[in-house]
Amino acid sequence: MESQDGTIALTGQIGLIWKQTKAPLLVPFLKVMVVVCLAMSIMLFVERVYMAIVIVFLKLLGRKPEKMYKWEAIKDDVELGNSAYPMVLIQIPMYNEKEVYQLSIGAACGLSWPADRIIIQVLDDSTDRAIKSMVEQECKRWASKGINIKYEIRDNRNGYKAGALKEGMKHSYVKQCDYVAIFDADFQPEPDFLYRTIPFLINNPEIALVQARWKFVNSDECLMTRMQEMSLDYHFIVEQEVGSSTYAFFGFNGTAGVWRISALNEAGGWKDRTTVEDMDLAVRASLKGWKFFYVGNLKVKNELPSTFKAYRYQQHRWSCGPANLFKKMAIEIIRNRKVSLWKKFYVIYSFFFVRKIVAHIVTFVFYCVVLPTTVFVPEVQVPKWGAVYIPSIITLLNAVGTPRSLHLVMFWILFENVMSLHRTKATFIGLLEAGRVNEWVVTEKLGDALKAKSGAKASKRTHIRMGERLHLLELGVGAYLFFCGCYDMGFGKNRYFIFLFLQSIAFFIAGFGYVGTFVPTS
Repeated sequence: MESQDGTIALTGQIGLIWKQTKAPLLVPFLKVMVVVCLAMSIMLFVERVYMAIVIVFLKLLGRKPEKMYKWEAIKDDVELGNSAYPMVLIQIPMYNEKEVYQLSIGAACGLSWPADRIIIQVLDDSTDRAIKSMVEQECKRWASKGINIKYEIRDNRNGYKAGALKEGMKHSYVKQCDYVAIFDADFQPEPDFLYRTIPFLINNPEIALVQARWKFVNSDECLMTRMQEMSLDYHFIVEQEVGSSTYAFFGFNGTAGVWRISALNEAGGWKDRTTVEDMDLAVRASLKGWKFFYVGNLKVKNELPSTFKAYRYQQHRWSCGPANLFKKMAIEIIRNRKVSLWKKFYVIYSFFFVRKIVAHIVTFVFYCVVLPTTVFVPEVQVPKWGAVYIPSIITLLNAVGTPRSLHLVMFWILFENVMSLHRTKATFIGLLEAGRVNEWVVTEKLGDALKAKSGAKASKRTHIRMGERLHLLELGVGAYLFFCGCYDMGFGKNRYFIFLFLQSIAFFIAGFGYVGTFVPTS
């Protein structure tokens, strides 16, 4: 009886403390957070609607790449011979790319271009000696076939990818090149890639960069890759197209693009001050007055990360880097005098603030923290237009980029909310320049490794350490959302519990590591 009385007394004390702190502290704070989150939601909503309108106009006007800028095929000249073709450098940076190095090198060596007007440069930062040897042998094999291929290494990994690309540009033979095409180790350009991109640079001296679209070879590998395809298709079909068509600016995707070397050098070359060296270069080149062009009908095959671990690392880099770059370049952009006021507004507000910061923060803070917390505080109400209508419209506008996956939109919402936890954390790390701000982990590419390992071990039981799959942050958020759902179902009036239960399940699935594929290691 004494223990029971003690429990009742303790419960009563907790209830009293809750009542005393709720009215003066929690209610005002939560009301402020709701207003802030609604403001961010409106910003994101306006941005999405604006881009949708631009895309509709582009479709109605039928603006093809060849109509926007001058494009003429390079004609053979009997007198000039191959010298009618500009010298092109192909850079392939790689790091321990055992599963895919042959694909990228083979695709680059298969590009249709006069053999004496192209140099293929493999920048190998591998630390695994066996892999390093395999890459070198592959380069020698292609060299024996008459391909002008250079195998370049360095004695450190300073600057990571940016450092490798910067070192690659220092070689004497690069001076004879006019343009440089960059392909990550898992990218496989079609043979006509240069014939379709270089003419834009030749005929339009104001263009610094021609960017192609990514095509995912493993989008059907698992549900996680389908979710990634939906997000990235929107990025390419809408964001890149809008930036190219309106302000001739967008973020270089780091691969599947061709740069004018003179523009690259004028912008200051590669810098390793952030984990998004590609975006850094693009912003600096744009501030010099250079224009960019996106060719949406030119696709380059590549691989999506299919393990949750690889995807988390990638998203950390892609979220932390832009936030950090925004902090470092905001004043420089404002003070710039070479570009128009509208372009500066577009870069600072639309490109950086709304898409790279607000989009991440509002997704997690609003839908995974503030909205669930309101079930405990009936004094704080979220209007239906903010809780339902705006996010629904934003979701539909995002989903139209991948029509074949419209039936998966609910899974996509739940998955994006889970990933917003890491993106928000990475965004604050970038803004505050905290511990992991310059962390660079190369995205793991599996190539055909998964099929090979799965086939080889089909008859064996794979022993997986639970610790390798547990993610405590996801489990913690999932537990909180589940508790909020239970409270709302029992005592609340908001009727959010269906969403809260579904979202908590999504966090639990991610927390226990049942997302993406798992590659056996033994």
